[in-house]
Amino acid sequence: MAILNVNATRMELTNLKRKLNTARRGHKLLKDKRDELMRRFLDTVKENLALRLKVEEGIKSANNYMAIAGSVMQPQVLSTALMLPKQEVRIDVSEKNVMSVMIPEFKTEFKSKNSEDIYSYGYAFTSGELDGAVSAISSVFTDMIKLAEIEKSCQLMADEIEKTRRRVNALEHVMIPRYEETIRYISMKLDENERSTTTRLMKIKDMMIAENVKEK
Repeated sequence: MAILNVNATRMELTNLKRKLNTARRGHKLLKDKRDELMRRFLDTVKENLALRLKVEEGIKSANNYMAIAGSVMQPQVLSTALMLPKQEVRIDVSEKNVMSVMIPEFKTEFKSKNSEDIYSYGYAFTSGELDGAVSAISSVFTDMIKLAEIEKSCQLMADEIEKTRRRVNALEHVMIPRYEETIRYISMKLDENERSTTTRLMKIKDMMIAENVKEK
C-alpha cells in the first residue's frame, strides 16, 4: 500500500490521526446506512413482486375479457363505447426521504367515488365481456400506480446502495489502510530521528567531558 505524500512531522502525524479517526467513523456510518438500505430494499422488492403478480393477473383477466368482447362486438361499437370515459383520476406526486434517498410517492384521487362511473357506455349495445374487461382493469388501476412508485423506489435505492458500497470499499480498502501505513511510516521516521538526535547529543556530551578532562 502506497503511503501519502506528506512531510514526516509531528503536526502532520496529528493531522493524519485525526483524519484516520474521521474516516473510521465515516466508514461505520456508511456501513450502517448500506445495511439499513439493503434491508429496506429487500422489503420493497418483496412488496414489488407481490404487487406485480396481482397487477399482471388483473391485466391478463382484462385482456381475456377484451379479446372476447372484440370478437362479439363490432369494432366501431367497441371504439365508440370507450371513446368518452366518465371517470377521471388525479395523481399527486411527492417525495419522501429514506436514508438520504428521495423516493417518489404517488397519491391517486378519483373524480367520482361511484363505482358505476367506470362504465362510460350504456348496456344496450355492449357485451358483458366488455364490462368484465373494464372492471378488471379498474380493480388494479390503483395497484398499477403503486407498482410504478415501488419500482422507481427500488431503482433509486439500488443506485444508492451501489454508491454507498463503493464508498465503503474505498474507505475500507484504500483510504484507511493508506492513512494507517502513512502514520506508521511517520512514527518510525520520527523515532529514528529522535534516536539519531539522542546519539548525537551523547557524542557531544562525551566530547565535552573529554575536553574538560584534557584542560584539567
